[in-house]
Amino acid sequence: MTKYISKFLSLALGIVLLSCQDEKSGLVEQLISEFKSEYAPDKRVAIWEIEWSNGILSGETDQTEALQIFRGKLDKLDIKYEDQISTLPDQSVEGKEFAVVTISVANIRSAPKHSAELATQALLGTPLKVLKKEGSWYLIQTPDQYISWVDSGGIHVMNEKELSEWNQLPKAVFTDYSGFAYADSDEKEVISDLVAGNIISLEWTETNHQEILLPDGRVGFVKKNQLMPFESWNESRQLSPENLIQTAKAMMGVPYLWGGTSFKGVDCSGFTKTIFFLNGQVIPRDASQQIWEGEEVDEDKNWENLEVGDLLFFGEKATGDKKEKVVHVGMWIGDNSFIHSRGRVRISSFDQDSPNYDEYEMNRYLRTKRVIGHLTPNIKEVETMMNFPTLNP
Repeated sequence: MTKYISKFLSLALGIVLLSCQDEKSGLVEQLISEFKSEYAPDKRVAIWEIEWSNGILSGETDQTEALQIFRGKLDKLDIKYEDQISTLPDQSVEGKEFAVVTISVANIRSAPKHSAELATQALLGTPLKVLKKEGSWYLIQTPDQYISWVDSGGIHVMNEKELSEWNQLPKAVFTDYSGFAYADSDEKEVISDLVAGNIISLEWTETNHQEILLPDGRVGFVKKNQLMPFESWNESRQLSPENLIQTAKAMMGVPYLWGGTSFKGVDCSGFTKTIFFLNGQVIPRDASQQIWEGEEVDEDKNWENLEVGDLLFFGEKATGDKKEKVVHVGMWIGDNSFIHSRGRVRISSFDQDSPNYDEYEMNRYLRTKRVIGHLTPNIKEVETMMNFPTLNP
């Protein structure tokens, strides 16, 4: 009899211990989920990929302050764990935690391979955070917070001292829509193509050419009338109706390119982002991010409420069992018209008598937001971008 009682008590104790373990596991997983929702709800701009299994915490995150708070909560709950979480930047970058784009337009992809989806692009001179390295690819973060992979051929990695030295050099902005940097002022050999918005360092001036320095140390020559000192360029930027329309129409016919953000090709949100960037402002990358910024000015197709520069969003409206889906964005240019990238950069109209009448976009219109005059943590001046990433935060 005693033997059976002992077995029963052992079984009961095992059930209790297992129940406690299950309860703690459930609590840890709940905390992981809560922290992800609070600190990294959008995986495009923040990383919180943490897992819990058999008392081991693994994965990675770039949210170091959140991780400290998370660990503190586990300690307060007296939950024992083995910590295998990697914080980014990790050791693979070997102290080179910064980079600057060295080609006219760097393709930034969703995975570390050339066949992966093009997530976004970054222009020459754009400063980056470097989070980790895998083979010849780097996981980086752009000034608009986008996190994706770039191949080493498009960037020059730096340590903190090297980035500081680069930042102190005088800069210029390439202002033509496209052009070249040459090996010499005779223009016989090209060292790089250039597009509007490229940022380079100035060296000295010849009669018609400016000697420039690229972030990776290459020296070249650019026609003097194609460059403007960064300070002068920045001071001249205005989000005026005239400037916005002029920039947008200069891109008419540029082909649609998923992930594109330059004169070489743009997707819909890359187009609006490029318009604002060339007029001095950095806005979020994707339409589904841009729609959360600024002030709502219309959702009822009252076009008289719209002003040049307002952003129009399109997609699928929310229903009882389905969330709203934002899939397209364009910019209002007045006269019942907006400009956008669909197939190519084009002008569409909501006037049924116009040859540009766009019934397709009319039918999937969601609402219009005004981002001009609404600086937020996600909308910054281009000048601020040049201080990204912040050293010694």
